[in-house]
Amino acid sequence: MAERIFVQIAAYRDSQLVPTIADCLARAADPHRLVFGICWQRDDSESLGDYARDARFRIIAVDYRRSRGPCWARHRIQSLYDGEAYTLHLDSHHRFVDGWDEICIGMVRDLQKAGVAKPILTSYAPPYRPQEDPAGRETVPLRLRFRKFAIEGPVEVIPEAIDGFATLTAPIPARFFSAHLAFTLGRFCQDVPHDPRLYFFGEEPTLAVRAFTHGYDLFHPHRIVLWHHYGRDTTPKHWGDHEQWAFHDARSLQRIRQLLRIDGTRCEIDFGPHGLGTARSLRDYEVYAGIHYGLRGVSDYALQNHPPPEPIDWTDEPQWCDRFLREQRFCVQLLPRDVPSDVDDFDFWYVGAHSQDNVELFRHDLQGAELDTFLLDQTRRREFVFHSPQFVKSWTVWPHSASRGWLEKITRQAVG
Repeated sequence: MAERIFVQIAAYRDSQLVPTIADCLARAADPHRLVFGICWQRDDSESLGDYARDARFRIIAVDYRRSRGPCWARHRIQSLYDGEAYTLHLDSHHRFVDGWDEICIGMVRDLQKAGVAKPILTSYAPPYRPQEDPAGRETVPLRLRFRKFAIEGPVEVIPEAIDGFATLTAPIPARFFSAHLAFTLGRFCQDVPHDPRLYFFGEEPTLAVRAFTHGYDLFHPHRIVLWHHYGRDTTPKHWGDHEQWAFHDARSLQRIRQLLRIDGTRCEIDFGPHGLGTARSLRDYEVYAGIHYGLRGVSDYALQNHPPPEPIDWTDEPQWCDRFLREQRFCVQLLPRDVPSDVDDFDFWYVGAHSQDNVELFRHDLQGAELDTFLLDQTRRREFVFHSPQFVKSWTVWPHSASRGWLEKITRQAVG
């Protein structure tokens, strides 16, 4: 008998749930190896049809008004795990490539043969659009890259195409985890169970760290396995139906701050099975990924999205901390009198940010349509964001005219 795959689907009032199940089964090389665990947060209009009576389906049906959020639902699903060899972690709005099950199992086995004991295949999937499908499906696999630290502290990521994927023969190392595509060993359900006290935002950064500290290694698939529906602005969401969502979200984020030691926060919570593992430490993850939660810092290597692990070229804690860049923001705002009124041939405006020691940390030249938009804006206000190990003390704007060259320089103190 083929090794079984435990397919986890947390569905919240989603009209794409049944089509997702149907496509998952239809595109599998061996649909009989699939076992579904579904937390079905539904209203009275929804039906699973014949799937509700299919022995391969383990279903927790919940009136959507009693749902406690996405992470709670994913936690409920894992209680249905029954020793399957593999697990696929999904949302409820996907389409699949032919033979997706054999492709995923083959990738995991190849990684294990190469010495990776517990690999996870994870990433954002390229998009599909239900009303146009299968037309419009993207054909390039994606990897995740650092975007920024959110105000609350967790890392935010964005997808980008995997360059040269057609020549790759194996998945590529990853820093981050995606909750809508994760394929790994079934025991992950027991090793790294979802924390039901988390709400939604910040779930994926915690899973990346928790998986890594439990000895799992993260990889992005080098081939497309499935597609994901992103354009869901009009579909029901938990936070749209539940007035108390903000309270649960705030409490969840406090929990995440302690787990990841964001801004140096001390961990005073006993997370039990929902905490970090013992195979590796939080610092081990940060060294691997080039991320420092205590400093809200990212290395230049990670910022450029070079493949992990981070190059090791430090010997002590100060050297380790010095490698991290922090997000810097400054806002340029000019008064009407700051703009030369007798010049009509600006070719560019220099914008620079400087440190306490007057070292240039950042430069951007406003020109073309971007400069025209800035000058036409009545507020003449523009925020700039970059990464640097040093903080911004002042900014400078220096107009340049095609006929008159450099004009009067404007320097102001940065507002903290």
